[in-house]
Amino acid sequence: MAVIMPNDPLDLDTASGGRVMTPLDMERSLWQQGLTIIAGIDEAGRGAWAGPVMAAAVVLPVDPGIGLALAGVRDSKQMTPRQRERWAAEIKAVAVAWAVGAASAGEIDEGGILPATRLAMTRAIQGLGIMPEHFLFDFIHWKECPYPGEKLVRGESRSLSIAAASVLAKTTRDALMRELDGEYSAYGFARHKGYGTAVHQAAIKTQGLCAVHRRSFRIT
Repeated sequence: MAVIMPNDPLDLDTASGGRVMTPLDMERSLWQQGLTIIAGIDEAGRGAWAGPVMAAAVVLPVDPGIGLALAGVRDSKQMTPRQRERWAAEIKAVAVAWAVGAASAGEIDEGGILPATRLAMTRAIQGLGIMPEHFLFDFIHWKECPYPGEKLVRGESRSLSIAAASVLAKTTRDALMRELDGEYSAYGFARHKGYGTAVHQAAIKTQGLCAVHRRSFRIT
């Protein structure tokens, strides 16, 4: 796989109300080559202390206008929770196919975070129901990746498909962490989503680790 460096400026479309949009450059180039089923892949939760790592796969329609339909979609880390929820619904409505896969805390402990992330991505791809012709991954080390395509450095800012996947992975994982908060209320998962905040650290010191903590992580 090639590594594409983020050196092109973002597209600015006046029809989007002056907003800087995640570009479709990668997708347009592939469409011109006759590839019509292109999946963007991204993950959420790799650095958390608790909960699964999740990955999403999104196939967008072959339509240059999709950039306007999803004009607010960008790297999920640059969006507010309300924006992510709103645009997650839009992505699901317009996508040709989408799916989310997960690898549990136990699987992370057993094999390591990078293999677990690849496992979550594989499960998301398998959940699409169709086999893409080409894959656009947000950059991940995957030496013998079985899927044809590219690994893009800062892919969320270079590919709308990847940005859409980042939103679905993040919103799905956040929803699960809110559910886990009901079962493990002492840890505040609904607030920090399993990441290493001071509140989370204090809860671990008083409560110890629970079943969804990653015991292989250095939690201090």
